[in-house]
Amino acid sequence: MKRKRCVAAFAVLIVLTLFFFLLNICIGSVGIPFTEIPKLIIEGEKGDATYREILMEIRMPRAFGTVILGGALALSGYLLQTFFHNPIASPFTLGISSGAKLIVALTMVVSLGYAVQLSSWMLIMAAFAGSMLCMGFVLLTARVIDQMSMLIVSGVMIGYICSAVTDFIVTFADDANIVNLHNWSQGSFSGISWENVAVMAVVVLTTSLGVFLLSKQISAYEMGEAYAKNMGLNVPVFRMMLVLLSSILSASVTAFAGPVSFVGIAVPHLVKSFFRTARPILMIPACFLGGGVFCLFCDLLARTIFAPVELSISTVTAIWGAPVVIYIMIHQKKERMR
Repeated sequence: MKRKRCVAAFAVLIVLTLFFFLLNICIGSVGIPFTEIPKLIIEGEKGDATYREILMEIRMPRAFGTVILGGALALSGYLLQTFFHNPIASPFTLGISSGAKLIVALTMVVSLGYAVQLSSWMLIMAAFAGSMLCMGFVLLTARVIDQMSMLIVSGVMIGYICSAVTDFIVTFADDANIVNLHNWSQGSFSGISWENVAVMAVVVLTTSLGVFLLSKQISAYEMGEAYAKNMGLNVPVFRMMLVLLSSILSASVTAFAGPVSFVGIAVPHLVKSFFRTARPILMIPACFLGGGVFCLFCDLLARTIFAPVELSISTVTAIWGAPVVIYIMIHQKKERMR
């Protein structure tokens, strides 16, 4: 029965991914009929030039990027929740996304000042450096503070500091192109190119495969560190691997889309409720698909609900993700009272 439920749940996630992917490439300020999509892809330059330009150069790479980055963010949140044994740990709440945003913003400003063209790999490296910097602070704090609630508060505080410094940099930057940096700093999937998609696919999918190969170790770690040690797991090395993998995933998101809130918290819990299991071998691919669906849905709303004005992606993900976080806290309190 459980196996049938899991198969059905994966089928639903795949169908939803395809459904929202098609909606994202069809709906916009210029509507593209669904029947035109196969023609534009197959015929290439023979199809309508306007439709082809919008589909192939704007919407398709953006939709692919949204799926990949949404999956990366959800998976990063799942790893951090596993690492800290805390249901509201995520790159956003621990300040990791904000740290990545700060270093990327500094890198962008310096490159604009010296007229240096940044590559996708350079952005990811800058974001990874910022992620590791803030993760290091969080880990040092965890050694001093025993209460997880205070650890989350310290993460939120470092996130606010990094965001404030980033806003200061963006506000007083001289280059006219800094408008793009401002839009990125608010969180957005716009402007993703095929080159970006290729780089993020290599980094995110390779990292996700590495996470999947650790599913048995994660399962043992979730049973407690003592149990994991008895099973022969080198816990310090394993914890470092979780840190590195989650940082790479969150850095990839920040490098291309800026900080995106609540996805890393909400999606793992939604997926657990949907599948009614916490087995890592199922949760890892399910979180990736769930993150893709969630971000496709939110990006569609961000683009269309107040068109032609586009909302930041974090605005929409917060509206849908915050209630999940509130539910988690209420549910936890009820569990403690039993």
